[in-house]
Amino acid sequence: DAVCMVNTLQPGNNLAAAGYVLYSSSTFLVMTIGSGEVYGFTLDEQLGEFILSHPSIRLPDSTPIMSFNEANWDMWDEPMREVHNGWRSGTGKAGSRYTSRYVGSMVADVHRTLLYGGVFGYPADTKNISGKLRLLYEGAPMSFLIEQAGGLATTGRERVMDIIPDNVHERVPIVMGSKNEVQEVIDAYKKHDSDNLL
Repeated sequence: DAVCMVNTLQPGNNLAAAGYVLYSSSTFLVMTIGSGEVYGFTLDEQLGEFILSHPSIRLPDSTPIMSFNEANWDMWDEPMREVHNGWRSGTGKAGSRYTSRYVGSMVADVHRTLLYGGVFGYPADTKNISGKLRLLYEGAPMSFLIEQAGGLATTGRERVMDIIPDNVHERVPIVMGSKNEVQEVIDAYKKHDSDNLL
C-alpha cells in the first residue's frame, strides 16, 4: 500500500503522457507525450479508427475568451475578481472585453481553450477553499496538455505541475490557457500578496 501511494502521489512534472476523449458532434481524442506537441484525433466511424485531424495544437498567446462559472464570482478572492472584472469590462491588460464561454465540463471547456485560446478557470472560493478540481486526475493532466500546447496553468500562486499531492483526491484551484491571460492572473496574485505583506 505504501509503495502504491509513493508511486501515485507524484507531481505533474513526472507525467509521461496525458489526454482525454470528448464525445460531441464527433468523438475526439487529444493527447500529448510531452514532446512539446499536442495531437488531436477525430474518430472516423466508417473506418472505426481515430484519424489525426489536428497534428500540432498550439495555443495563441492571447485570446479574449474566458471560461469560468461566474455564478461563484462573489465567493472568489480579491485578485481573481479583479482580473475577471478587467476582462469583462475591457480594462484588463489586453484592453478588450472578453466573451464568456462556459460549458461546465472541464474537458469540454479545456478542449475549446486548446483549439481557440483564452482561459479556463475553476478558482478557489469561500465554499471550496482548496479549489474544486482534483490535482492528480484533472488538474495535472490537463495542465500538462495546456503547457505542451504553449500555455500556462496555475493555482494563482503556484504552477499546477509543480504541486506534490498529499492525497489521491487532493483538490486545487485552477486557471489555465493562453499565456497572457494566465500570466495576468499570476501577476495579480503576486501584487496582492506583496501589498498584504506591508
